Amino acid sequence: MHLPTQLSALLLVALPSAVRAVFQDEVGHIDYHYELLGLPQRETTFFHKPRRDDKASLLYTLSDVGVLGAVNPSSGAVLWRQLLNGTITDGGGFLRAGEGQNWLASAYGQSVHTWDAVNGRNKFWVDFAGEVKDLEIMEMTENNRKDILVLFDENESTVLRRLSGNDGRVVWEFKETSGDVPLQVSTNAEKVFVITLRGSAAAYNVKVTILDALSGRREDELVLGTKADVHDKDDVILVGANSAAPIIAWTDDIRQQLRVSVLGQKTRQEFPLPADTISVEIHAPHLVQSQPHFLVHSKTSTGHTAEVYHVDLRTNVITKAYQLPFIPGPGAFSTSSNGGNVYFTRITDEELVIFSSASNTVLGRWPLKNTESRLIALHGVSEVVKKVGTDSYAVRSASVTDTDEWILIRNGDVVWSRPEGLTGAVAATFVEIPESENLAKTLEQEAHSNPLEAYIHRVKRHLEDLQHLPAYLNNIPTRLMSSILGTEVSSHDVKLARDSFGFHKLVVLATKRGMVYVLDAGDHGKILAAKRVFDLPKGQKWAVAGIKADDSAGIVTILGTNNDETIVKILPGSSFNMEVFSMGPEGSPATQSAALLNTVSGPRLFPVGLDGELQGLTSDILPNQIAVVRGSDRELKGVAIADGKQTVSWTFVLPKTQKIVDIAARPSHDAVASIGRVLGDRTVKYKYLNPNTLVVAAVDESTKIPSLVIYLLDTVSGQILVSSKYEGIDPNKHIECAMAENWFTCTYFGQYRLRDGAQSLKGYQIVVSDLYETDKPNDRGVLGDAENFSSLGPIDAPGDVPLPSVVSQTFILSAPISALEVTQTRQGITSRQVLAYLPENHGIVGIPRMVLEPRRPVGRDPTAAEAEEGLIKYHPTIEIDPKSVHTHQRDVIGVQKIIAAPAVVESTSLVFAYGIDVFGSRVAPSFLFDILGKGFNKVTLIGTVLAITAGVMILSPMVRRKQINALWGAPM
Repeated sequence: MHLPTQLSALLLVALPSAVRAVFQDEVGHIDYHYELLGLPQRETTFFHKPRRDDKASLLYTLSDVGVLGAVNPSSGAVLWRQLLNGTITDGGGFLRAGEGQNWLASAYGQSVHTWDAVNGRNKFWVDFAGEVKDLEIMEMTENNRKDILVLFDENESTVLRRLSGNDGRVVWEFKETSGDVPLQVSTNAEKVFVITLRGSAAAYNVKVTILDALSGRREDELVLGTKADVHDKDDVILVGANSAAPIIAWTDDIRQQLRVSVLGQKTRQEFPLPADTISVEIHAPHLVQSQPHFLVHSKTSTGHTAEVYHVDLRTNVITKAYQLPFIPGPGAFSTSSNGGNVYFTRITDEELVIFSSASNTVLGRWPLKNTESRLIALHGVSEVVKKVGTDSYAVRSASVTDTDEWILIRNGDVVWSRPEGLTGAVAATFVEIPESENLAKTLEQEAHSNPLEAYIHRVKRHLEDLQHLPAYLNNIPTRLMSSILGTEVSSHDVKLARDSFGFHKLVVLATKRGMVYVLDAGDHGKILAAKRVFDLPKGQKWAVAGIKADDSAGIVTILGTNNDETIVKILPGSSFNMEVFSMGPEGSPATQSAALLNTVSGPRLFPVGLDGELQGLTSDILPNQIAVVRGSDRELKGVAIADGKQTVSWTFVLPKTQKIVDIAARPSHDAVASIGRVLGDRTVKYKYLNPNTLVVAAVDESTKIPSLVIYLLDTVSGQILVSSKYEGIDPNKHIECAMAENWFTCTYFGQYRLRDGAQSLKGYQIVVSDLYETDKPNDRGVLGDAENFSSLGPIDAPGDVPLPSVVSQTFILSAPISALEVTQTRQGITSRQVLAYLPENHGIVGIPRMVLEPRRPVGRDPTAAEAEEGLIKYHPTIEIDPKSVHTHQRDVIGVQKIIAAPAVVESTSLVFAYGIDVFGSRVAPSFLFDILGKGFNKVTLIGTVLAITAGVMILSPMVRRKQINALWGAPM
């Protein structure tokens, strides 16, 4: 691609200056946004005062999707957040805060970073060669500066670095090449302890290396226990840090004994665990001045209990102080410190209780209130405060529940709840609100009866509907005032039903944690239901192979990759209700994708095995269908289905040096308003509208300069219709494609040359290709006016294959884009927009199709005919105009996919984006030409009508009197 040396001024995405993606008065009316963090992790969530002199604390967390953020505990509002890894993660990472410090330290992967605790600004970011295994804050140093200890696994070596808390420079480094498995790092007031596992898998013992805090020099090395004392690193359940007596604790493989050792001591102590213990957690303070007390939380299949232990600082002997009663059912504990005092908070499904670590006296007990259903807390953090001048206490606890919510309980009251389970979404679809089954049966009965009976039946039905007339009349004033003033009608007064504009749809969302959510797109994305479909073991994710909605029945089918199937049925009625049926998962992943095939009863999803074989085929599948699947060698295969059997009709094998990075097809709803494009001279270029086409993007990294090859395949014959090659691309950046009507587009990061060839640059690009039947106007090509066409048969002679005529053009983007999607409308009359996510700007942009027009004249102004057609002069750059961003000022992070659905009105397309945040809106690429917008001044209109009416009523008698007087005064 060649560009002029002097690029023109920035080309705005939206050409008319008045174009806006969303108007100011539409914000919050047509769109909605869930600003999320992800599920907080137990070890990376805490209360912390952002400034030393602050009295109030903020709530900080590093979530399981890699988002670091601060939350206001009073309201639950997000104050700031950072996406550490640039994309969704599967947990991990480290987050610590120094007592009295105004910064936080975090680590993920190979990077260590610090952040301003007040505004979230990055103070420093340092990358290293190894992977971070642990991070701790040195609370006491020689210069009264709090530093950071970071433990790395670096080429099978254990490396500990002390970093300056001011600028991240390395103060000292300790390296050991013994081949041990680095586990954690800990400190007390004088020493640094490096904990590693020595031995081999399933036969470890614990090694503690003692270092001098000032120089990092090794002082001693201790081996705790015997060989095979630890079977896995998960057996080590706590390594305390920043305590007067930090401890290390682990269990045996059958959860019968708890082994505890004070760091720096060679001895260990063993304590029995309750019978049938299935998991153990230890809660201890993280302040040097706190008492050396800790709590052991033991969970069984029927309930849970806890024991509190004390460490004698003189003898380093651990003794059991007291035991809390066994309570049936689940529960959670958390620790809070205030100076030397340590408090433990217990949350059950009925109450919240706080204890002192010194005795088992209950300091406060509150029954749980404001809970719509049973509350099961999995883990949490607490902050306990003693009220001034009294012996009473106050507590607030932020907990994660079994329904993937993050809640804050203050003295038994649930103050706020955040639906953090919406993060990590892997699939979503729009579904219509089902109509009443009785109405559907009635309409079907009327359709199959004679006209007279149908008329009588309809009259009776309308008479029965009169019982709803009083309620309808009572609601008219509210609806009228709401329409005039532009306010919202309370959702409590509106039943769940379809609206005449088609805006009121539901969204079914599936997450990687095994949850299914139903959101009301017509009520600001309100969560109508949330249900856990699968209880997945730790480390396993729910991967969705396909999702499909049956609008007529209100049923959504979700196929997973582990032989699992979930059916969500929306039940008709005035209030929301649903049923969820699930099967699986079973064994290891056995499904790579899902194929949508037409059956006698309608379209249905069928799983595709890892070898490319369709599974579960039935005899009711309609004939003459071809499914495109990927084989065991990653090739593409066209599978013909007939009579419940499958036959491979073609195979598309890429060169060995190429690999597929993306596949795009036309959406299931892709309405085409016109089969041709009328040019400025009134001639017509006919569109190539083959529904059986597929775009395949493949990367070739065999050469020094990687290239991108884009194929357009005929899915019936497997023939390559179009292919193009782009050199100098970066295969590690986003490469995505989208297809609609007679065109497709792909985006990538690649190399381009200036027109004079003197300079070569790299940037984000988007290529657009239009497909026409021929390159000549008013010419249908070899097919002519044929009513039927077969991709497998010849036309007139061998070689007369109806290949499309292609017009392509490439543009340079000012920012990377991903998650491409094309807007959809009911009839396809409205112009299209290419929707895309901006990973760097955290927004969703809509690029008009008229900007991505490959027929724009290059190097000259458009002719009069071209200008009449709407073509403008080609400029190579497309600058992302803020006015074209549908998310406007909203900070939407982590979007993985965007879906679109048509509304009933032709002007509007519904949009829904998911990943980490959830965002929904209504998009009108050609403006609202069929309904009145929110900005329409109805008050002025009604006022004008009333004023005219009043004027007519006042002037009418005067005019009548004047006419009468004129008649009397006329000559006889």
